[in-house]
Amino acid sequence: MVNKTLNAEKLSREETADRLRALADAIEGDDDADVRVGNKQITLRPRSTVGYEVGVRERSSVLRGSRESVTVTMEWKARKD
Repeated sequence: MVNKTLNAEKLSREETADRLRALADAIEGDDDADVRVGNKQITLRPRSTVGYEVGVRERSSVLRGSRESVTVTMEWKARKD
């Protein structure tokens, strides 16, 4: 079974940094990680080792202008209670 929760919104740079810090704080440590996605709170159970991938895409278009995006992916097998 796959459950996917997604939330997309426009934020200021400061708000974006705050959200990333909150995610990092939740994942740090040995306890469960409570993560807010939109109006939903999800409890994650990361192990001590996490797969981490970051990708950057830069695009240039005469009509649409330059665009940049960053994708961060983290994955792990859920810890058993």
